[in-house]
Amino acid sequence: MLRINDDITLQDWELTESFVRSSGPGGQNVNKVSTAVELRFEAARSPSLPDPIKARLKRLAGRRWTKEGAIIIQCEETRSQARNREIARARLAELIARALIKPKRRIATKPTYGSVKRRLASKKARSNVKALRGQVPED
Repeated sequence: MLRINDDITLQDWELTESFVRSSGPGGQNVNKVSTAVELRFEAARSPSLPDPIKARLKRLAGRRWTKEGAIIIQCEETRSQARNREIARARLAELIARALIKPKRRIATKPTYGSVKRRLASKKARSNVKALRGQVPED
């Protein structure tokens, strides 16, 4: 069971962990021990998450979201299987916590009359500076 906040708790059947061999340096340990963790969370089928949170989670997860509606998080940072497992679960909890925050709706505003006047005046002044750079007409 993975606790996200007071309201949301993920059940064990929603999470699947598989352990594979890590890549990179580590010598004999890398060749013999499966320390890398692949955590799979069935987000689309989860009864713990409401639909708006699932939609935000899908956008935040990006390419970690599969066609079946699962989120796959991989971790092979440390040589310890238990530590990699904790890191993967923490990443999932943090991702879901970010999806819980509802983004603010942007309210369109108009620029003030004074700011429009100042912008146009500065453009006019710059235009005059550039116009004076041209060739001097011969009389």
